[in-house]
Amino acid sequence: MLQLSARVTLPAHEIEMQMIRASGPGGQHVNKTSTAIQLIFDVNASKALPEAYKEKLLSKGHPNLSASGKLIIKAQQYRSQEMNRQDALERLKIILLEAMVEQRKRYATKPTRSSQRRRVDSKKKHGQTKALRTKKFD
Repeated sequence: MLQLSARVTLPAHEIEMQMIRASGPGGQHVNKTSTAIQLIFDVNASKALPEAYKEKLLSKGHPNLSASGKLIIKAQQYRSQEMNRQDALERLKIILLEAMVEQRKRYATKPTRSSQRRRVDSKKKHGQTKALRTKKFD
């Protein structure tokens, strides 16, 4: 079970975990033990995730999201299977929480008079500096 918020909890049966062999360095240990975890979460088939979150997650697009709507996370950072399992669950939680965040609407504002003045003064000063660099021929 994965607690996302006070109202949203993902049951364990919606999260599929497969034990796979890790890639990269590690010698004999990495070659003979399946310590890496591949977590698969089907966004479309989830009954616990609210529809608004599903739509937002699918519309945003994420590098770990497949075309069929499955989030696939591979955790192989740690040597133990349990730590990789916790890492995969934590990464899933972060991805889902980022999808839940509502973007605040941006309201267009005008620059203040003093900021406009500062901008023009800065441009004038820059222009004067460049004018001093030119060679004057008599």
